Amino acid sequence: MRIENKQLKDFLLDSNLLDVKTVEENFEEASKTNQKFGDLLMSKKLINEIELKKLYSYILGIPFVNLEKEMIATDILQIIPEPIAKKYGIIAFEKVGNDLKVAMKNPEDLQTIDFIRKKTGLKIIPCLTSEESIREMLKQYEKSLKAEFGDIISKNSDDVAAGSDGEDLEKIAQDLPIIRIVDTLLKHAILQSASDIHIEPGEKEVHVRYRIDGVLHDAMTLPRQVLEGLVARIKVLSNLKLDEHRLPQDGRFKIEKDGYKISFRVSMLPVFEGEKIVMRLLDESSKGLTLEKMGLNGNALEIVHKHIKRPNGMVLVTGPTGSGKTTTLYTIMDILNTTEVNISTVEDPVEYRMVRVNQTQTNAKIGMTFAAALRALLRQDPDIIMVGEIRDGETMQIAVEAAMTGHLVLSTLHTNSAAGTLPRLLDMGAEAFLVASTVNVVIGQRLVRKLCNECKVAYKLDEKEIKTLGATFEMDEMLTMLKNATELAGSVTAKSTWKNIEFYRPKGCEQCNNEGYHGRLGIYEVLEMDETIGKLITSNASADDIENKARENGMRTMGEDGFIKAVSGITSIEEVMRVTKE
Repeated sequence: MRIENKQLKDFLLDSNLLDVKTVEENFEEASKTNQKFGDLLMSKKLINEIELKKLYSYILGIPFVNLEKEMIATDILQIIPEPIAKKYGIIAFEKVGNDLKVAMKNPEDLQTIDFIRKKTGLKIIPCLTSEESIREMLKQYEKSLKAEFGDIISKNSDDVAAGSDGEDLEKIAQDLPIIRIVDTLLKHAILQSASDIHIEPGEKEVHVRYRIDGVLHDAMTLPRQVLEGLVARIKVLSNLKLDEHRLPQDGRFKIEKDGYKISFRVSMLPVFEGEKIVMRLLDESSKGLTLEKMGLNGNALEIVHKHIKRPNGMVLVTGPTGSGKTTTLYTIMDILNTTEVNISTVEDPVEYRMVRVNQTQTNAKIGMTFAAALRALLRQDPDIIMVGEIRDGETMQIAVEAAMTGHLVLSTLHTNSAAGTLPRLLDMGAEAFLVASTVNVVIGQRLVRKLCNECKVAYKLDEKEIKTLGATFEMDEMLTMLKNATELAGSVTAKSTWKNIEFYRPKGCEQCNNEGYHGRLGIYEVLEMDETIGKLITSNASADDIENKARENGMRTMGEDGFIKAVSGITSIEEVMRVTKE
């Protein structure tokens, strides 16, 4: 809120809430330390949050409400969906005719007020409230979600219990309570931006977990008797065999509503207690993803753009499962997808659907392997070929030949580093001179969680932390690199040492569900093929030798890219350590 320190000081002096000396001394301290005057008074317990918010409300001319012990009617609370209430600290608490009263942490947030006015069609009356009020109100959303589940389950638990033959299963799958349970689980996964839903059967309960920003969180525990119904419902949605319980099955379905388009990739696996379900959520409506937004910048970004515009050769993306390789490839294809070129892909499975791209799904059961599909695809006159993954020597051989004969080949490999990719190709049976002449660029990547901007806390490293980091990273080299990084001009100078460089750590607030992190982005290393690297490959050099030469040529490692993002306040050192340690 735009309440200046001086405004608050003048008001305190007029109202005689604190004596003049206390006000003057603390005002001076706030000015010197560049703090908010109100926050300083609260930290010294000279004033509590509710008294401070009441003062703000007098200054702003906006009513103050304390809702800590209030119960809000569910239909009014639900006017503003829970994710928006959490994100912007805004709760609907009273509706009279066309007027909707909302409690806010920041009633001057006109953008949010306008957004809710447009969504609801009501006149919004903002009121100021405390952090504690917002926290208590948000708990009421949780209660209403649990109540929603409780009602569905308790009323219908006997109806939900399953029969065994196919006809019964079909009937259960179409049952209203089961449909509502599945719809609610899917809806909340979408609202929380989950990437996966895990439904895991136990002896007495069914556990539901969401993977958010790469980490699994408990979402709900359901009674055991709903399991067969859940499994049947998801099988119906995904077009799978209802009476097959002994073999794994894969399927997919799509949800389109309220401006979003989510594709669900479903995997069923028989386990001791029943069938475990994992659903991968793929947002097909999210457009406009660029390499910059994903975390590639500076020289590395220029190198990638230069090589994806070449008419032939190979662009390889490497990293472990779940490191965002496919997203990088799709983003590159999106950049290259124009009417002048024919793009064809071989994938297992097809993740996202792309307009004007010919996407082929492999099927090993009928002999449609990567290699077989790739051979057929080369007779389809493609300009750009995307191979989901190079898993074996045969696929690699065809991909290398395609890159030699005038095609741009995009693909992924499972290796730990960009430099490790080149010897890996030789292990698969590629000729060294062909690797040197066909590979344009190798992108190594990992995904780190982004710090929440609302609550991240600055700190400086102590001796112990520097020593711990020294076991993993060359700290002297790292410091030199940070000093030379153009992105950090201003925050790191020639005189900086490890003890005076600021890093940030997570704290946790309402905006990020007390996680301290919100969203993810990539850390990268981009190895550009040139004559010196080519010579090392043909002389069978090790991955370490190739990496050292690439670093001499200006390549930053993933660890270095991570440190730059940590000093910039985008992520934490702990995250960089978590994803880069081998």
